[in-house]
Amino acid sequence: QVQLVESGGGLVQAGGSLRLSCVASGSTFSINAMGWYRRAPGKQRELVAAISSIGVTNYADSAKGRFTISRDNANKNTVYLQMNMLKPEDTAVYYCNAGGSIYYSSRYWGQGTQVTVSS
Repeated sequence: QVQLVESGGGLVQAGGSLRLSCVASGSTFSINAMGWYRRAPGKQRELVAAISSIGVTNYADSAKGRFTISRDNANKNTVYLQMNMLKPEDTAVYYCNAGGSIYYSSRYWGQGTQVTVSS
């Protein structure tokens, strides 16, 4: 089993920035990729960005050029999502995922953190 704890969500004005963090614990030896997904009201959950254990990344088109995913150098079980130039359409609950690949999720999800971008 893998446990994931996210932090860093909040309310920000359009054009602002937020940094999300996710720490994995438990059976972390099984983790290759870690990623961030989001679910906006009335929409399906979608991939935002993912990163493999060796740093290969995959971004949704909506995130390219604005968001950066990274893993902590000292603790590879910690992943960050730096979000810049936020837009109201980025408003969603953001979920951390671990154990899948950079293209698909695994069954391990965090509890989610709310990001709200006001116009």
